[in-house]
Amino acid sequence: MKKTIFSIVFLLLTIVLFAQKPISKGQTQLNAGIGLSGWGMPVYLGLDYGVHPDISVGGELSYRSYSENWVGVKYNHSVIGIIGNGNYHFNRIMNIPSPWDFYAGLNLGFYIINSPSNYGGGSSSGLGLGAQIGGRYYFNAKWGVNLELGGGNSVSGGKFGITYKF
Repeated sequence: MKKTIFSIVFLLLTIVLFAQKPISKGQTQLNAGIGLSGWGMPVYLGLDYGVHPDISVGGELSYRSYSENWVGVKYNHSVIGIIGNGNYHFNRIMNIPSPWDFYAGLNLGFYIINSPSNYGGGSSSGLGLGAQIGGRYYFNAKWGVNLELGGGNSVSGGKFGITYKF
């Protein structure tokens, strides 16, 4: 009886530990949080999909607004970002424990910048290229926290948030 109980507990613990590994091929995860920036506090929502045991691709939407005073006049601005990214996850080649996920990658985004017409042209848009390095810690099979540092996109500087695996 003790061996049976021990075997069941061991099996359950093994399943939980393996479930906490980084995103797997064919798996999807949702990321959401706030960004770090000198121009307002961005919020973001993104999805990543595992295409290889070490590679994920994804997309992200971000939004931020900020105000500035120039020659006594207050101007309100907003930036909407539509971003695609690709990341390489280092866990397997660096033998990093399962609850952790360390990655680095590139992103390409399209940005819509809205400013008042009397500020210098009003709305504009353009492409932005950036790089990121980040990590996640999974509390259990579904939930984790993430921290990412990077530049060149509308959430440049970095971001912090939560991750949910489907």
